[in-house]
Amino acid sequence: MPGLLYVVATPIGNLEDITYRAVRVLKEAGLIACEDTRHTSKLLEHYGIQTPTISYHEFNEVERSADLAARMLTGLVVALVSDAGMPLVSDPGYRLVRAAIENGIPVQAIPGPSASLAALAASGLPTDAFHFGGFLPHKPGQRVKALEALAGEQATLIFYEAPHRILEALEAIEQTLGPRPVVVARELTKVHEECLRGTAAEIREQLAQRESVKGEITLLIGKAAGPPPDDTPVEEAVEALVRGGAPRMDAIKQVARRRGLSKREVYDQLLEARK
Repeated sequence: MPGLLYVVATPIGNLEDITYRAVRVLKEAGLIACEDTRHTSKLLEHYGIQTPTISYHEFNEVERSADLAARMLTGLVVALVSDAGMPLVSDPGYRLVRAAIENGIPVQAIPGPSASLAALAASGLPTDAFHFGGFLPHKPGQRVKALEALAGEQATLIFYEAPHRILEALEAIEQTLGPRPVVVARELTKVHEECLRGTAAEIREQLAQRESVKGEITLLIGKAAGPPPDDTPVEEAVEALVRGGAPRMDAIKQVARRRGLSKREVYDQLLEARK
């Protein structure tokens, strides 16, 4: 019988941010594959977890994935963790998951902390649609092209950024996307956690006054401005879509999405119009 691969989310800062299930899985696994064994050892010691560890990072993941897959085929249960948050989200792990799947080894994700989702929830920006772009390109020209490609995206944009590049990133956002609402979430769940809100230019000015910028950063950008407001009565807008062949519930959903309303609000307006 083949073993099993667990993909385990671990705290992004505060060690209390781990699930009971994650702790149990890490204790019961036969081996823990870590992005950095020294970093993960702090978490394991905190919870009294004595499971053996092995390094698994971007420089050895090709060879290590094949080795771990072969060992799981003999029945080994492996837990994959990154230094923080959910593995594979801008962290190594994709090759190991693919190797497990291709060899018929079950894969289970153990959900938990994620810097991108934590930042989105606290940002105050729209959460109905979001685009996670990982790290912005390091080179200025490529960074601008990446932002230009997302300029029309009707979603909150989320990126990870290094502290020594955050001022350059904010400058590129201001030049490329203009005065959109921006949030810089720094050191989430840690002692010096903060969320800076404003335009890219305003936040850049604040950070430029500091002696240095440190810590893990999640960068969020408000969605592109939508089309001009539609003054057509809701009932007429829905009926026009229905006449065009859309099922009635789909028509209600489309009108709600276009106007930033909930389906319930559109439905209530339809009932009111019929009265």
